[in-house]
Amino acid sequence: MRAVVQRVSEASVRVDHIVSGAIQGGLLVLLGVAEDDSQDDVIWMAGKIAGLRIFEDGDGRMNLSVAEVNGGILVVSQFTLLGDCRRGKRPSFIEAARPEKARALYESVVAELRGLGMKTETGIFQADMKVSLINDGPVTLLLDSRRTF
Repeated sequence: MRAVVQRVSEASVRVDHIVSGAIQGGLLVLLGVAEDDSQDDVIWMAGKIAGLRIFEDGDGRMNLSVAEVNGGILVVSQFTLLGDCRRGKRPSFIEAARPEKARALYESVVAELRGLGMKTETGIFQADMKVSLINDGPVTLLLDSRRTF
């Protein structure tokens, strides 16, 4: 499971000109599910997202989590994070989970975040979404439940 996590001042996602999810401050999470992902990856990813200490404390240090700053999380599915661009010019998506499995694990991550007490909004799975954000910092991190960078 892969995620791009961005600290944002605000973020929203629209489908057919209608806002499906929006937050005022917190984290925008673009989430891709791999074919070999499981519930273990869900638990790892949700825990990592919820616990990231990337918000500034009173001393200006990145030392607080999204919950500690009363922020929200906007989770948007993005299978293209599993694109392999090492060969040729067209990405291969062979590692991405099929839609049925990806939807179930995506929804599990959202449920796990909510279960951890996180205010969590979403996009619409498999929809053509328009994502807007104001990146705060900018702070952008890559997470992968299977490897370190």
